[in-house]
Amino acid sequence: MASRLTPEQLVTRTLGERKVPSPLTLSTHVGDGLAHFVPDGTRVLYKVAGEKDADFDSHLFLERAGPREALYFDPKKTRVGVVTCGGLSPGVNNVIRSMVLEMTFQYGVRDILGFKFGYRGMNPARGYEPVALTYELIRTIHNEGGSVLGTSRGAEDVPVMVDYIQSLGIDILFCIGGDGTLRGAHAIWEEVERRGAKIAILGIPKTIDNDIPFVYKTFGFDTAVEVVRQAVDGAHVEAIGTVNGVGLVKVMGRDSGFIAAYGSLASMQVNFCLVPEVPFDLHGEGGFLDGLERRLMKHGHAVIVVAEGAGQQFFPDRSREMDASGNVVPRDIGIFLREEIANYLRKRGHMFGMKYIDPSYMIRSVKANAGDAIFCDNLGRNAVHAGLAGKTDVVIGLWHGIYTHVPIPLTVRGRKKIHPESYLWRSVVAATGQPMVMRARAQG
Repeated sequence: MASRLTPEQLVTRTLGERKVPSPLTLSTHVGDGLAHFVPDGTRVLYKVAGEKDADFDSHLFLERAGPREALYFDPKKTRVGVVTCGGLSPGVNNVIRSMVLEMTFQYGVRDILGFKFGYRGMNPARGYEPVALTYELIRTIHNEGGSVLGTSRGAEDVPVMVDYIQSLGIDILFCIGGDGTLRGAHAIWEEVERRGAKIAILGIPKTIDNDIPFVYKTFGFDTAVEVVRQAVDGAHVEAIGTVNGVGLVKVMGRDSGFIAAYGSLASMQVNFCLVPEVPFDLHGEGGFLDGLERRLMKHGHAVIVVAEGAGQQFFPDRSREMDASGNVVPRDIGIFLREEIANYLRKRGHMFGMKYIDPSYMIRSVKANAGDAIFCDNLGRNAVHAGLAGKTDVVIGLWHGIYTHVPIPLTVRGRKKIHPESYLWRSVVAATGQPMVMRARAQG
């Protein structure tokens, strides 16, 4: 169980005193019809609801993100680095573009470098030369999926990376990525701090699984849910078009089932949503297959959405393959369920038809939808504000609808998950009509 939060854990680091006037033409006065600078004292309450007084944690705040009146770095003398790591996600190019636009046209930053293929591009031994992120290069990249810089998984030697960015004269490094990327960014900051160097390290949270703590939503998630809805709607059409039709859709969600849950709610055509956080039994009265059979006998069709990390307990070989980022690679629950469902219904003598859909890589590669495009723009611009103000070892987050600075150590101390007692899961159960608990009842 995680230890109780303290106010000190939420404090944002700053490289030093800010003495450079911001070139932004913003106001410091309310009521003058102009947008405002954000004073450092502007905070966002961590918790706004609870069952008892102790739940409110009125002493815990996150620092609000936004443009500062005074900067740590002189924009015209600042060299910036950008790196994108981990798996692809809708919106990476949007974030890059918005950061470059903000730095170039609002602040007057003249020197922005992009490192190719993730942290590999920050190790000169790999042979990837950084590219200049000019307006001409990024002008239309928001119309494309993927990352203009490329990406990769896996760690590189931290002192080597810091040697490299110091040799290039990098003042601010923006790291766009998920859990592994943010761990790497924190390690880079620790090495920078050990050397006494004045380099700001900032993270922009990228994971379509939406599993980063202290961040309400990560970019790419809304687009993922939209694509999943399309897949689910297709599975539903297939299912109702045949006798005892079963549509089975597998989606991403290694440790957290947010895509499966929100995709189910968005479609409203799902009858069973299976996520890693809510265990279920496969066989026996009250188990998943029993519930599926009852559903087919009553309604003649069923649609199932399963997150990739669900049901891992059903695999007898518990040895686990690790990816380059050190994450456990789940066994393929989609193929497993497809075979188990088919075998079960055949043995029970049922005629049926099944369609299996896995849109995972299509989800990752599409361009951002309208909601994510706006979100990415806000994340990118707030990251620039933070970096030039000398904020460091922080992630740009969204909390209670307000953009915040979140210390990176908080974002990597665990995974955000669906709580089985939460309003979200109650909504999923209500929308699908599935049992709250799918556990085999004891016989006798």
